[in-house]
Amino acid sequence: MTRVDGHIKDPALAQRGTVRVEWAAGHMPVLLAIKERFAKERPLAGVRIAACLHVTTETANLMLTLQAGGADVSLCASNPLSTQDDVAASLVEAGIPTFAIKGEDNDTYYSHIDAVLDRHPGVTMDDGADLVSVLHKARTDQLSEIIAGSEETTTGVIRLRQMAAAGVLRYPIVAVNDTPTKRLFDNRWGTGQSTLDGITRATNILWAGKTVVIGGYGYGGRGLAARARGMGAKVVVTEVDAVKALEAAMEGLSVMPMIDAARIGEVFITVTGDKDVLRREHFEAMRDGAIMANTGHFDVEINKGDLDALTGSTREVRDHVVEHVLADGRRVYLLAEGRLVNLAAAEGHPAAVMDMSFADQALTAEWLVRQGPGSLEPNVYDVPAEIDREVARLKLETMGIQIDELTAEQQRYLSSWQEGT
Repeated sequence: MTRVDGHIKDPALAQRGTVRVEWAAGHMPVLLAIKERFAKERPLAGVRIAACLHVTTETANLMLTLQAGGADVSLCASNPLSTQDDVAASLVEAGIPTFAIKGEDNDTYYSHIDAVLDRHPGVTMDDGADLVSVLHKARTDQLSEIIAGSEETTTGVIRLRQMAAAGVLRYPIVAVNDTPTKRLFDNRWGTGQSTLDGITRATNILWAGKTVVIGGYGYGGRGLAARARGMGAKVVVTEVDAVKALEAAMEGLSVMPMIDAARIGEVFITVTGDKDVLRREHFEAMRDGAIMANTGHFDVEINKGDLDALTGSTREVRDHVVEHVLADGRRVYLLAEGRLVNLAAAEGHPAAVMDMSFADQALTAEWLVRQGPGSLEPNVYDVPAEIDREVARLKLETMGIQIDELTAEQQRYLSSWQEGT
């Protein structure tokens, strides 16, 4: 390990990481276009940005884009198992202080968050709101230095909205997760593909014919259901939201309480942002051989304490697969320690979809810096609509897709109320 401009596993991995980062860049044309403009205009010059994100090839391209824009940027991991060690090494070699080691323990994880905060950032960029949480709990003396921040994922936005509602959020944060070019594509198609990829790599199961239980039918759950059905699986959805449950039913999916699904499911995937989606009564009802994975941000969706209490013995049967033998002899399998299976057991979302999410992040950082200190009250804000439209326009352009434009007559019609039948 080294602590020269960061804390990484092995600097000798840098060359391999750089090649992989370049491969991802080839599938991120929108972010590349922003990077080229940033390099000319330097809109982030003099801004210190602390990022707590999954350390992947796609994130590396975002960091390099912010660096090209003039930012002094540093990075730590937003999950102990999601770091790609070769990417971390390549970033340090590129002059970006990076604090991330795959498999780091809890103390190291938080020491890495402290390390990026030690650089006294003016802007935060979070995935899960751990950076914001540490600032508000343990480093309140630095809050006056923060201009603004952004948040990448559903779980983080939930935490931040609760902080805002409780009146404890001390600086403005933009919910990048909630903008359409992130939520509709990253959360749906990214999560759907990468989660099944992670489970497949970990287990090598055949999806065709499997009964797959999806806990939660938000955008991630919708993507998972579509991909699992496409692979030939029988999909069951569990929900607490009547509207989402109705939507799943109208899509032709089976909808039932988790306790009923536990009795028939073969693969369980949680994607809710809440805790205890799978817990003791569900483990007690599961059939022998059930596989459990989580693709929500934190490892609380599958209650590991309840599972351990029912377990007689464990063994790792494959990388990222732990077999739990229960008192009655049934075996259930927990993947990736209940953490994000798509990042712990695979590589996360494809670069082509992260292209939009990280374009949103880069342009949001530019917009926040342009607003200046004190221009926004402490609250959670949406990404400005013009940023979302620009990212969508650029993505279509890079895909060689053209769309229609309104005629002058159509614009007049839409802006009037007098025409009707």
